[in-house]
Amino acid sequence: MGITRKWVFPILRLVVFAVIAVALVRLAFFAGTSADDDAAVPTGSITDPEVTVEVGSIVNDVTLQGTVVADAPVGVKATGQGAVDEVFVQQGATVAQGDKLFDIKVETPQDPIETTDPTGAVTVTQPKPVISYAKVFAPIAGTLTSLTVLHGQAVSVGDAAGQVSPPTFSVTGSLSPEQQYRLLDKPTEAQVTITGGPAPFACTGLTIASTGVAEPADPSSGDTTSSSGTSVRCAVPGDVLVFPGLAAALTIPAGKAENVLVVPTTAVDGGAQTGVVYAVTADGGSEPRDVTLGMSDGDLVEVTGGVAEGDTILQFSPSAQAPAEDGCVQGGDGSIICGTVK
Repeated sequence: MGITRKWVFPILRLVVFAVIAVALVRLAFFAGTSADDDAAVPTGSITDPEVTVEVGSIVNDVTLQGTVVADAPVGVKATGQGAVDEVFVQQGATVAQGDKLFDIKVETPQDPIETTDPTGAVTVTQPKPVISYAKVFAPIAGTLTSLTVLHGQAVSVGDAAGQVSPPTFSVTGSLSPEQQYRLLDKPTEAQVTITGGPAPFACTGLTIASTGVAEPADPSSGDTTSSSGTSVRCAVPGDVLVFPGLAAALTIPAGKAENVLVVPTTAVDGGAQTGVVYAVTADGGSEPRDVTLGMSDGDLVEVTGGVAEGDTILQFSPSAQAPAEDGCVQGGDGSIICGTVK
């Protein structure tokens, strides 16, 4: 019994530990390997995403961020040449359109009068000038925010004399070139939502205008460069309470097309009137195809000619793709596309 405890059991424990160690080494370094695994053979391929030309509907609502601004004041100008005779209102007063603000004493010289007495002597007399009063009226209703004339001040026709600020407001925003293409039909109103303000309302009298700004290019030389943009502006209804500086979202409805052929905008080279898509060929390649375009909502574009329902085209135009990491490509919308693994 003593020999068993001293020699047999320790030897058996060593054998068990050795078997366990060998098994762990095999699992760690040799599990799942075979002769067939030595060859590194690729098992996948990358293909361009494809879409089918389908019938759908497009709601062309252009949404942009804007700001509430007070409408610009209208200038008051002198209507005669002479001296200010009487000022009827004071700066800061509320006026209606056509209210008399001040008048100007206009003296019109008369031609000399010649008279001959019985002796034949000629006498020349200068008659007094004709006195008249040129009245200056408020051009619009609002607040007389500025009045710069004083009693007795000499003025000439067209001189600036003050300003009347209307109690009205507008919403303005900027349009990108792509959004301008979607507004070729010149809508006349927009739906406006004021951040933290009243319920959404219709903003009428919508206008779209180009703006130009001169910016210094080189301060030392005095050279300037010009930058241009396009702004949109519409009038806030008089019964809607707003304040200058409020943020607003403008939604401009520019039409709707139902039951028309549509494709993703990423599939088209060009975005207005004409474009090119890439049709998938029978051998798995692609070929360019000219198409005519209609309405767009920014994600989908209507195709009015060049393809038929059911045609298969590339989802991303090859000319709009740029190389990306790991063999992927960047789609026209900026997303990274790595194809489909077969």
